[in-house]
Order: sequence, then structure tokens, then C-alpha cells
Amino acid sequence: MSLTFIRRPPGLQFGGVAVRQLADRAGSTPFFAYDRSAIDARIQEVRNLLPCGISLHYSIKANPMPAVVHYLAARVDGFDVASAQEMALALDAGANPAAIGFAGPGKSHDDLRRAVACGVNVHVESETQLRLVTALGWELGVQPSVAIRVNPDFQVGHSGMRMGGGAAPFGVDVDQVPALLHELQAREVALAGFHIFWGSQCLHAATVIEAQRHSVELVLRLASGLTKPPRFVNLGGGFGIPYFPGETPLDIKAVCEAMHDWLPQLYERLPGITPILELGRYLVGEAGIYVCRVIDHKISRGKTFVITDGGLHHHLAASGNFGQILRRNFPVVIGNRPDGATRKRCHVVGCLCTPLDRLADDIELPEVHIGDFVVVKQSGAYGRSASPLHFLSHPEPVEILV
Repeated sequence: MSLTFIRRPPGLQFGGVAVRQLADRAGSTPFFAYDRSAIDARIQEVRNLLPCGISLHYSIKANPMPAVVHYLAARVDGFDVASAQEMALALDAGANPAAIGFAGPGKSHDDLRRAVACGVNVHVESETQLRLVTALGWELGVQPSVAIRVNPDFQVGHSGMRMGGGAAPFGVDVDQVPALLHELQAREVALAGFHIFWGSQCLHAATVIEAQRHSVELVLRLASGLTKPPRFVNLGGGFGIPYFPGETPLDIKAVCEAMHDWLPQLYERLPGITPILELGRYLVGEAGIYVCRVIDHKISRGKTFVITDGGLHHHLAASGNFGQILRRNFPVVIGNRPDGATRKRCHVVGCLCTPLDRLADDIELPEVHIGDFVVVKQSGAYGRSASPLHFLSHPEPVEILV
């Protein structure tokens, strides 16, 4: 008796591995997979274009998977964190505390105590935070490293999310910074730096260029009366990635070339200062996929619904953030048959009891069968960790780094 083996087409390759093989590695669906080679390529691209002397930091909030953070620790110059847990991740990955910036408007007393004890740069965002940090320094017998996060007095357009420029919980208003600097001096605490975060998910090079120029002008104005220049200025990031049809990638070459216009003045006026570029989504967003499996399909009033074992509880952004934004489809493919000849229009939905649980609306895909893999691209940032994982108590998705 002879056996005949059916050779299945490999389907979509990710990180050099077929999606079906990734599912075997993960052990189950749904899962997130992140590609080391794609992360390396993006970092190398940024390094090649950045002017000499600019420090590249990774914002852990974009993707806090421990394996990703450890992988990046040897490839970036520092980390930006927004919680004590993210700070612990960075330290466990071997980061130098002096290369970690801790920002966030709601740092608790315990958060600040741990940060001061570890020697990370605390980006204070209020007078209360400054007083707590300096008091903790006296209590612990250490000199805190303090930076001021500034709520800028300018706004820019073409940004997916504005983080300053108006009334905001983030940072200290520009007109309040001089008083805070005076209090720092009175408390005999040295200023480590400034942090100006103007927005995120920007695909418009001219907007990023304008925001960076305004940020540098603002820092030079605020630092004009200091007896000693700060060690660093964190200029934020804001670099976006394209998610939807019609969006074009950010012209990072133009952004980096424009840095040569303001860098000489910054170095001349504030000798020894290190400009920091803080990137999260831009480094890892395009290096990730979310994979779920088709468990059912049906037709309702003439419309085809493809039902998966995944959904918004794992990937809130792809579903449309609980209807808070105009819903558009992330790039979606059938991982095991991306090039199927017969194509049909359908709605790809998750397994939750809510009409908001949609991964793709009215999308054309190869004819879908039960057991197929639905792959959502552009899923390397703000995926698993930014989603309501416990909603309806389904199992949490696995994460793998390939």
C-alpha cells in the first residue's frame, strides 16, 4: 500500500516562515507574530538617515512584549516608559537607567519611589510630581534625575493624535515652566533635560519637520536662563505608518535631512546636549501580524460573514476602537491562500457578542473556508497590550518573535 501526500501551497511567508508553521509554533490561534528582520531593517534605515549625535529611543508602550524589548535593548540607545512595569522591563533587558525616560501624567508615589531609587530620568509633568521626586531623593539619599515634560505652545496639523498645544493632562504648560525651573534650583536638583511630545501617527513630513523646529526653538527659549545646559532634549517622535488604502509612508529621508537645519544652533547654544528621537510604532508596527482562524461562515440577508476565533478583544485598533473612529480596514489577507483565484466580498468578524467586533468590512478576499487563517497586517504596535483582553473571558492570544 502506498501513501500519497498532498502538497499544500506554503501561503503567506512572514519572517521566512509560512503562516501555517507559525500557527504550529504558537500552538493555537489567535496569535501575534513579530519579525526580527523587519525590526532590524527599520532600525538600520533610521540609523542610516539620522544625523550623527541623535540618540534613538524605543517607546515601550508601542509593544511591551518582553522578547521584543530584550531584542531592541541591543539595537537602540535607550527606552521611554510610561509605567513602573515598563521601567522594570527596560531594566531587566539590561538598559542603563540613565538612558531610560519615565513619562506619564499619573505616576503614583510608589512609581516615583522606584524610579528615583533606580536612577532613571523622571519626566515630571506637574509641580506635585516635582515635589514628590525631590522629597524621595532626600528620603533615599540619592540625587534624582529630573526632566520637565513641556506642554508646547504650538499645535500642528496632520497628526493622528495631538499630545499638546492646548489644555492637556500631559506635561507642564510653557508659561509654568520658568516657575518650575526656579523651584528645581531652590531644591538643589539639577535639570537633566526637557521632553516635548507634540503628537503621534503623523505621515506628513512637513508637519514633523515643523514640529521638530518649533520644539527646538522652544527648548532654546526655556534654557536661555540656565547656568548649566541640560543633558538631553527628548523631541518625541510622531512618525506614523500607513494603515489604510490611500495612505503613503512618511518621507523619513526628508525629515532627517531637515534636522541639519536646527542641529548646529542646538549644539552651539546648549553644548553637550543630546537630542533624543523617541519612536515606537515606527520601529515595530509594520513588523507584526495578527493571525486568527476561520471557525464559521454564513450568509445573512445576502451578505457573507466570515467568523473567526479572534476579534476586537485582541486587536482593538483593527476593529475600530469601539466605534470611536471612522472604521477603515487594516490590510487583511488569507494567510494560507493569499492568491486564491476565486474572490468574493465578505465581512470578517470576531467571536464576541457585539456588532463592533469586526476585523474587516466589505472586503474582497479569496473564497474563505473553515480552517483558513485570517492575517491582519500592520499589527506590531498597539495590538495585544492596547486591547480589552478579558472582555467576554476568551483565551488570551499568544505572542511569538520570529
